[in-house]
Amino acid sequence: MQEFRGKTAVVTGAGSGIGRALVLAFAGEGMRVAMADLDAGALSETEGLVGAEFPSTEVLSRQCDVSQADQVNSLADAVFDRWGQVDVVCNNAGVFVGGVIWDRPDADFDFVLGANVWGILHGIRAFVPRMIAQGTEGHVVNTSSVAGLLGAPFEAPYAISKFAAYAATESLAHDLVATGSKIRASVLCPGIIATNIVDSDRHRPKELMTPVTDDQKFVTDFLSSAVAEGMPPSEVAKMVVAAIRAEEFLILTHDSYPKQLQARTEALVARRLPDVAEFA
Repeated sequence: MQEFRGKTAVVTGAGSGIGRALVLAFAGEGMRVAMADLDAGALSETEGLVGAEFPSTEVLSRQCDVSQADQVNSLADAVFDRWGQVDVVCNNAGVFVGGVIWDRPDADFDFVLGANVWGILHGIRAFVPRMIAQGTEGHVVNTSSVAGLLGAPFEAPYAISKFAAYAATESLAHDLVATGSKIRASVLCPGIIATNIVDSDRHRPKELMTPVTDDQKFVTDFLSSAVAEGMPPSEVAKMVVAAIRAEEFLILTHDSYPKQLQARTEALVARRLPDVAEFA
């Protein structure tokens, strides 16, 4: 998809971080933007930034819990009712939960899989059939993580969800090609980015709250320090826009990742456990 101006983009997780940067990038390309987030206050801040920087941009803002299918379907209905067409969908909302795999209770997995996996599946189901029916070019970008490509200790719930997000996107991409659709799909696998994802518990429902363990505190403290020096989300958004134009499937944010992916593949072919990833 080469032309963005006058078309419609939908971004979940738009209240902060990469999602907010995507909203601003699409607005800068002359698109109408529908933004969704669980945090109504953060969503309002993003809308204010768009209004200040791109005052002519048409915006639709909707509070939405992507783990709930009815809310994502309602978001899709609102966008199609407003503008009649959707051209780009970024299923970007996500949360982080770390910890060793044998210690984490069901609630941790329910929380992280709800946003990171079901959020993507709900977005695909709500938007893609209608986008296909349009008969026009379009693009779906699902946010996974480099942690969905490369393994590391102390992040089992998150890694499982992000490997699944990657698999969902590759399946989607193949299905779109096999059925002759004009829609294409990309998977965004960011590394250490300056976002607030480590503070995901601010969005966790009370019934899914769990005690913080030592291993979780270790990985959270490490990531908090790392993301403070991470890549600006605006740089990631530029990569996404470029990848949509180039119809690239895999979007990697750091130059060190291709070599690590190659080493991982070689280890697996040799039937060895791949080395621990270096995410920086």
